[in-house]
Amino acid sequence: MNEQAVDTTVLDSGVRIVSLSMPHLYSVSMGVWVDVGARDEKAAESGLSHFIEHMIFKGTVRRSAFEIAKAFDAIGGQTNAFTTQEHTCYYARVLNSELSTMVDILSDIFLNSVFDETAVAQERPVILQEIGMVEDSPEEWVHTLIGPAFWGDHALGRSILGTPENLMAFDGKTLRDFFRRLYQPERIVIAVAGPVVHDRLVELLTPFFGALFPSGNGFPPRHAPTTQNNTMARHRDLEQTHICLGLPGLCVSDSRRFSLSLLNTLLGGNMSSRLFQTIREERGLAYSIYSFLSAYTDAGMVGVYTAVAPDDVAESLFLIMDEIDRFKHKAVSEEMLSDAKAYTRGNLLIAEECPDSQMMRLGWNALYFDTVMPVRTVLEQIDAVTPSDICSLANDLWKTGRPALSLIGPGADRLNVDILPGF
Repeated sequence: MNEQAVDTTVLDSGVRIVSLSMPHLYSVSMGVWVDVGARDEKAAESGLSHFIEHMIFKGTVRRSAFEIAKAFDAIGGQTNAFTTQEHTCYYARVLNSELSTMVDILSDIFLNSVFDETAVAQERPVILQEIGMVEDSPEEWVHTLIGPAFWGDHALGRSILGTPENLMAFDGKTLRDFFRRLYQPERIVIAVAGPVVHDRLVELLTPFFGALFPSGNGFPPRHAPTTQNNTMARHRDLEQTHICLGLPGLCVSDSRRFSLSLLNTLLGGNMSSRLFQTIREERGLAYSIYSFLSAYTDAGMVGVYTAVAPDDVAESLFLIMDEIDRFKHKAVSEEMLSDAKAYTRGNLLIAEECPDSQMMRLGWNALYFDTVMPVRTVLEQIDAVTPSDICSLANDLWKTGRPALSLIGPGADRLNVDILPGF
């Protein structure tokens, strides 16, 4: 594998610039990452990180919201942002010839947004509609509900979008104060992937980020959560009951994360996985079923989602838990594990060809590990996992208890969860 080296520069302000040269491409992807997310909000602040994400595009000292949109459109650029429990990222992708323009626009909106009161008032109903959209989509809403079911009252259990009550209380000053307090230079990473020269990139970014605003007045400590096995159920007149299970997982830096990634693939990560084959192919109970991982600085969750006919909820849950339990008592075959490794390897190497994927990998690694693990090393760690590693991990994670559960559908609030299996 001819892997390109990752270059890193730390500016005097504390902002880190991380880049990967992909000289064969025509476009470049850039993300301004901040190690601030929904879990860093107090209960009364829930939704602030996401609100700021929206407001960053709504006007600066130099540009109006329309002028920001027009500037990106004029260079054929694509731009967006996202908020997670632990991070916020503002990103764009343009032709390499427009790199300096992209740097100027992204830097301007990140550093100079004014959080105008009129714009805040105009954007508030947009986010309220976003909350409504989630609640109108049972698959999305059941994923939101698994948060408090698994994490309880901890900040990780709250919706990133916040609550309507909080949104109505936020104003421009609230947003500015939160931004200045938590968006600290040492928590910012600028990740870039594409046909770039690192020194040139540093030259372009230093005037904006080299002498950044002073640090805020202290970042709030992140407290590790205690996982729960609560049930969150909502009645809805639907054709299906949507189900999400939450089981203990690993934090993002746990050395066993490579084993867990393969376990997730074997459980419900693709079409040959145990859950897909059992629930859909053999029993015909669901059209969609999959497992997923949520990993954070100090905790993690393994999740399973499906949607079935209301009368099939209990049977489906028993079958899901049976497949989970099998990992504890019988090692997977070498052939199955080899297939899961090949699937993982293929996904990693395909992502190598996409500047957006590489930008995401750079930012994520820099924030969590303060370095970027080479893909070659990741593949070596994946290849080293054995069937006994998978079995041992399943036993370590799922000793006793019952999974957290969220359900949305006809009579979901009347389901007797006491009859459901544990692990």
